[in-house]
Amino acid sequence: MGKGELRKDVLKARGSLSPVEVAEKSKRILTRVLSLEEFHRAKTLMAYVDFRNEVKTGDLIVESMARGKRVAVPLTDVAGKRLVPSLLLDFPGDLAPGTWGILEPRPECLRPLEPQELDLVVVPGVAFDRQGNRLGYGGGFYDRFLPQTGPDTVWLAPAFEVQVVPEVYHGPHDCPVHILVTEERVVYARRGKQ
Repeated sequence: MGKGELRKDVLKARGSLSPVEVAEKSKRILTRVLSLEEFHRAKTLMAYVDFRNEVKTGDLIVESMARGKRVAVPLTDVAGKRLVPSLLLDFPGDLAPGTWGILEPRPECLRPLEPQELDLVVVPGVAFDRQGNRLGYGGGFYDRFLPQTGPDTVWLAPAFEVQVVPEVYHGPHDCPVHILVTEERVVYARRGKQ
């Protein structure tokens, strides 16, 4: 099975989860993330804003801000083929539908941070394996962005169990995540950066 086929199969499985299942499983994943030492240590984090049956991140963003953490969300610079972390002061007030309809910082609310300032990056993806390899949506935005973060930055992927597969066919430019968190378990895939 190639990447395209795997992406299609996993997106179909994730898409078949009901709104109730997505909310319930997301809540369980959030509880696990909030209990992690890596989350407690992080002073500044970047989280994706969920879209189309992804693990919901709104409560994580709200909870992180309530705990006094600096929270950024990514702005997708399509022309420059890059992600720009932007500091949130008001969630969801700072955001409006942007690239592909995903909520992004409105132009007047753009407050760029350097990738090296991030202690934790919450990474989206279509499929993951237990080694932390990740299949994204095909744009390569995160694979270009993650290497710009600091040597101690933790890359964490929240995912539903239906997104965990035996093997993700990763290439030389793919960036595996350090921690995978599902509704059932926490997988420490890579300890190299911690």
